[in-house]
Amino acid sequence: MLFNPYKLKNTTLRNRIVMAPMTRSMSPGGVPTQAVIDYYERRAKAEVGLIITEGIEVSHKASSAYPDVPRLDSEEARGAWKKVVSGIKKHDGAVVAQLWHCGGFRKLGMAPEPEIPGHTASGLVRPGKKVAHEMTIQDINETVQAFASDAKFCEEIGFDGVEIHGAHGYLIDNFFWHGTNVRKDMYGGSTEERSQLATEIVKAIRSEVSSNFIVGLRFSQWKQQDYEAKLASTPEELKKVLTLPTEAGLDYLHSSMRRFWDSEFSGSEENLAYWTKKLLGLPTISVGSVGLDSEFIDMSAPASPTNINKAIEDINNSKYDMVAVGRALISDPEWVIKMKEGRLEDVIPYTKEALFKLY
Repeated sequence: MLFNPYKLKNTTLRNRIVMAPMTRSMSPGGVPTQAVIDYYERRAKAEVGLIITEGIEVSHKASSAYPDVPRLDSEEARGAWKKVVSGIKKHDGAVVAQLWHCGGFRKLGMAPEPEIPGHTASGLVRPGKKVAHEMTIQDINETVQAFASDAKFCEEIGFDGVEIHGAHGYLIDNFFWHGTNVRKDMYGGSTEERSQLATEIVKAIRSEVSSNFIVGLRFSQWKQQDYEAKLASTPEELKKVLTLPTEAGLDYLHSSMRRFWDSEFSGSEENLAYWTKKLLGLPTISVGSVGLDSEFIDMSAPASPTNINKAIEDINNSKYDMVAVGRALISDPEWVIKMKEGRLEDVIPYTKEALFKLY
C-alpha cells in the first residue's frame, strides 16, 4: 500500500510517501533561487508522492529567526514559488506549503526588522526563561491574519494546500505547551484554551481558501528546548489538544516524532501517529528517522540507509496513512524509486555535507 496511490481530500497522490519539511536556508532575501526550484523538481520527478516545503516564514513582523529562509511577502518571492510549484506539477507531483512562525527563537537584531524581539504566549521561551515579548491580543490577531493571508497567496500560486507548523517549540507549539503558556486569558489555562491560537488560525485560513484546498497541522510532543517534553501524557489528553483545531477545518495531522518506531503512551506499543489517527479520525502522517539507522538528534550526524519494513507494515495495517521522509531525501533525491525497487544498497547515505548543498 505504501507505493500505491492515495487520495488526500480531492488530491490524488501517486503514493503515500511524503517529503518532510526541512529548513535549507538557501533563499536569500526570502526568495527561492533556481537551485531551490530544481531541488524540489528533482524529487517530484523521482516519484515523491507529496512534497511539504521547507518552512515558509509567514508575513508577520516577528516570524523570522533564521537567515535566508523563504517567505511570501514580495512579488519576487511569490513568483519564485510559482516556479517551484510548476516544476513539481510538471512531474505529476503534489505540494503543500508549510507556514511557519518562529516565535521565541527570534532574537533582537534579526532581519528583516532588527528592533523586534521574539514573540511567545507569555514571554517564555522555555519554562522559567522569560526573554521574549508576551503577545498582546493585537499581536495574536495580526498573526492569525498573516497565516490566513499567506494561505490565500499559496492557493493563488497553485499549491495543493498548506501545513501549519505547530511543532518543535515554535510559536503555535509555545501556546500549546503548558510549560511556556501561562496566560490568564482565553489563550491560556486549560488544554483547550492553549489550543485556541491554532484553532483560530485554522478557521481564518479556511475562510480565505476554497473548500478543495488542503489544510494540515504539524505538531509534536518534543521541543527543541526539551526533547522529553509532552503536550499529552495520555491519549485522552492528546485528544483534548487536537480536537478544536481539527473541528475548525483540518484535513490531515502530521505527528512529528524523532523516532517513528517508538511507542508513545504507557501500556501501548503504538506510536504517536497511530494514536492521532485513532483519536481524531483524520488522515495522519508519521515521521521520524524513516529509512535511517539512527534517530534525529543532530542534523550534522551521519546516518546510513536502512529498510522501511515497519513503516510498510504499519501502513498495510492502517495504523496511519502516510510516511514522511526527511534526511534520507536530502541526501538522495531518488530514495523513493530505489526503495520501491528494493535497491537499498544503492541509496546514498546521509552526511552533514548534504546540508550545505541543494541537490
